[in-house]
Amino acid sequence: MDFKLDPGQQALQDRARKLAEEYVAPRAAKWDETEEYPWENVEQLTAAGLMGMTIPEEYGGAGRSIFDAIVVVEEMAKVCGITARIVVEGNMGALGVLLKFGSEELKRRYLPYVLEGDKPAIAISEAEAGSDATAMQTRGVIENGEIVLDGSKCWITGGGVSRINLVFARIVENGEEQGIGGVLVERGTKGFTVGRRAYMMGLRGIPETELHFENCRVPKDNLLTVGFRNLMSAYNSQRVGAGTVALGLAQGAYEQALTYAKERKQFGRAIGEFQGLRWMLADSRIALDAARLLLYRAATELDPETGYPDKELAAIAKVFASEAAIKITNDALQVFGARGYSRDFPLERMARDARMFTIGGGTAQALRNVIGDSILGHKVSQRKEG
Repeated sequence: MDFKLDPGQQALQDRARKLAEEYVAPRAAKWDETEEYPWENVEQLTAAGLMGMTIPEEYGGAGRSIFDAIVVVEEMAKVCGITARIVVEGNMGALGVLLKFGSEELKRRYLPYVLEGDKPAIAISEAEAGSDATAMQTRGVIENGEIVLDGSKCWITGGGVSRINLVFARIVENGEEQGIGGVLVERGTKGFTVGRRAYMMGLRGIPETELHFENCRVPKDNLLTVGFRNLMSAYNSQRVGAGTVALGLAQGAYEQALTYAKERKQFGRAIGEFQGLRWMLADSRIALDAARLLLYRAATELDPETGYPDKELAAIAKVFASEAAIKITNDALQVFGARGYSRDFPLERMARDARMFTIGGGTAQALRNVIGDSILGHKVSQRKEG
């Protein structure tokens, strides 16, 4: 596997790094402190062409690959996990489902929203249906050329912010359940309301909210596909993206710790000279390289049937990267000592942000079940993790 960036990818990485260092980094603490959505950053991302990169050129996008997108995600995550997560959802996840299953009319209508800076939301989880997403109770009844949605979702990233919402629901037609389908619902649709916001430990600048649907009617054509496996095939790219946010947070924390270990002196020498800290930094470097290679593999070795990351490779990469990020960010905080624990420095924020990625988008435990199903040759269970 050769993951050397080509000239175009190198230029993309340089552009993303410049934007991250000059514009995103100085404001990263602000979004964490105020818990406001970073609209200023979204404007910059949009102007730089980093939203909707994976949209084909015929619809106004750049036609870039998932691999190209995660190169950008890592650069953003080094300085701001919130902004990196917006880049993920502006290039993967619900957008991937629309690109794969949406009609020409839906693509022409909704893809411009993403190119203008919208972060599509994907609404799967419910209060009693988290890892076991197929236990969801939200229903979409087809009648008179419409889908009537009733039910509630929770922990929806970007709830109330996103114009495009991909809602998973049990589809019923002629009194018979057809399976779980994905329905596009635009913000502002009658019967669609945003409920309580959950105030989270990290990634505080993106709201996590409840979404409620009561006799919410959308055209039948807004049903993208029926079939949980179909929906989740496109969602595998979201997992690779989430793992890359974790990687970027860890890389950024490691780089800060490495610099500090060279500069900070105690007992007459740089603290990086002490074996205990040297080994922490060495272990971090090893884990970072391993996580990046796993993510790059998952982003490039695509399932030939779906054109999206293979579920097993995506799960392996996300589990490893997310767990490594927790350790690396905490070890970096330890290198900084009391300064790392202080809110005057970014390490405590980065450690909090990294903690989410073994939970959201697939818990580490549930993804291990996905991996186990695959390596043992079992029929993959119909569970959505997280």
